[in-house]
Amino acid sequence: MMVELGLFGMFIAALAAATVLPLQSEVVFAALQIAGNQPLWLLVVVASVGNTLGSVITCAMGRGIERFREQSWFPVSPEQLDRAQAVYRKWGLWSLLFTWAPLGDAIALIAGIMRTPWTIFIALVALAKTGRYIVLALITEGVISAL
Repeated sequence: MMVELGLFGMFIAALAAATVLPLQSEVVFAALQIAGNQPLWLLVVVASVGNTLGSVITCAMGRGIERFREQSWFPVSPEQLDRAQAVYRKWGLWSLLFTWAPLGDAIALIAGIMRTPWTIFIALVALAKTGRYIVLALITEGVISAL
């Protein structure tokens, strides 16, 4: 369905995939790339902006979620949250370059809890997300091979 919506569908799929929703945008991206109905550079831009905005939403959620850490329904224990924060403190801002990878949403959430400055967060996440879509485009074109 997202493929049928073209660039709008790509934007929505990319945005949703960078939130806590269990979605992926790569299939939509590859399908739209193969269809060839829009310039590849525009597809990369739309996917990157959507995915970065999704991470901004996740980060914003992190900024407000810690106040609920002691609630029984909270999805992780206080100990797990403390460990995640310790890892983020150890690796710091550079861990944001891995927001494109599995568990990248957790990194964005922890960055919010840790009050990472927005300008730094957006710059590093946008770099990571754009790089991922460029690599995906190169794989889909057969320029490089997937492992």
